[in-house]
Amino acid sequence: MTLIKSISGIRGTIGGKPGENLTPIDAVKFASAYGTFIKNQRNKETHRVVVGRDARLSGEMLQQLVMQTLVGMGIDVIDLDLSTTPTVEVAVKLEHADGGIILTASHNPKQWNALKLLDSNGEFLNAEAGAEILKLSESADLEYIDVDHLGEIHKNDAYIDIHIDEVLDLELVDEEAIKAANFKIVVDGVNSTGGIAIPLLLDRLGVHTVKLYCDPNGHFPHNPEPLKEHLGDICALVKEETADLGIVVDPDVDRLAFIDETGEMFGEEYTLVACADYVLSEKSGDTVSNLSSSRALRDITEKHGGNYHAAAVGEVNVVTKMKEVGAVIGGEGNGGIIYPESHYGRDALVGVALFLTHLAKKKIKVSELRASYPAYYMSKKKIELTPELNVDAILKTISETYKNEDVNTIDGVKIDFEKHWVHLRKSNTEPIIRIYTEASSQVDADKVADDMIAEIKKVASI
Repeated sequence: MTLIKSISGIRGTIGGKPGENLTPIDAVKFASAYGTFIKNQRNKETHRVVVGRDARLSGEMLQQLVMQTLVGMGIDVIDLDLSTTPTVEVAVKLEHADGGIILTASHNPKQWNALKLLDSNGEFLNAEAGAEILKLSESADLEYIDVDHLGEIHKNDAYIDIHIDEVLDLELVDEEAIKAANFKIVVDGVNSTGGIAIPLLLDRLGVHTVKLYCDPNGHFPHNPEPLKEHLGDICALVKEETADLGIVVDPDVDRLAFIDETGEMFGEEYTLVACADYVLSEKSGDTVSNLSSSRALRDITEKHGGNYHAAAVGEVNVVTKMKEVGAVIGGEGNGGIIYPESHYGRDALVGVALFLTHLAKKKIKVSELRASYPAYYMSKKKIELTPELNVDAILKTISETYKNEDVNTIDGVKIDFEKHWVHLRKSNTEPIIRIYTEASSQVDADKVADDMIAEIKKVASI
């Protein structure tokens, strides 16, 4: 059982002791710190915060705790109830709210939940703001409002529809082309809010949708991280239904993966590559992804005459770099699409609309689209951490060992070799070291990862 406090929020397993797990007391403390931070940002009579949640089993409990805590601080709440992370981000902007909170542990299993925190732009808080909230959560300076000035809760369950309207209004989303393509698509919503949002979007686009695990009851039918080893059911159903493709999202709908018409993975890394290919074919510009993302985005960007830029892992870091270089599209290789014409947040709904427009205009199969991109293969592995391991010392030793290669240390250690790369970093959300590698074949990528794991274990004497 675990509680992880970081600048990106508070995440943990439900149940257990306060301070060691994500308990009601921890949720109230952290919501109080966030409410104090929001009130300190702007000195005015009323403040408003948008709150929504994915469908996981602990979500309703945590949402009530968080909302009532904000009410006790004199903050009004816009209650979206079951929603998606990008929908809450969009709502913060449209409501001119002071911030937002999403109750979701993203791709983590059902026993986990988290408070993800947004600023008044509907974007994730930067490191400085996150550090201030962590400090406030441990202070004795939290103060609540008197009975005559309590906040109010205003329920609004229309925002998924409003979000879809915003997506369909994007200039590069071609509704008519998608409708004319007459797609048949299988959707795996992992029994969370993607099972609400994605079918609604596809219905508006004239798609014949086959639903798989789209009941938002929080009982995840498989590990909710959209990786190949978890997606056997949808891969089989795409073939059985002779569908054009499959769509998979994580519980809070900010990660997006596709299945081709043969039941094979399109590749989560290539979600961003395909969307960027389409956007760059219509509008010239630069792209950004994090250090753990595929080289294929760089290749596609340069093919269209743009420049590729790398950022540290984490949505806020990618967004910061995108603003700095004026990128027209960016994101993360885990299937997260960030399209500034919509908003600065990973958004699977935007990704679906751009991808289907691209596919419809090219009039080719998903497998053919995938074959048109550079062939890279990635291995994503991890090492469980124990308290006695000095991760920073391990990473420093690895960095020194490969100092004659192209080494980047802005986020862990990334080593670029001529034909492959390795990225090692300590996770912000789980007690693990992530080992990502990429090479020209899966065998090579796995071997590079296994060799590096062996080297780390040797350095750490484990």
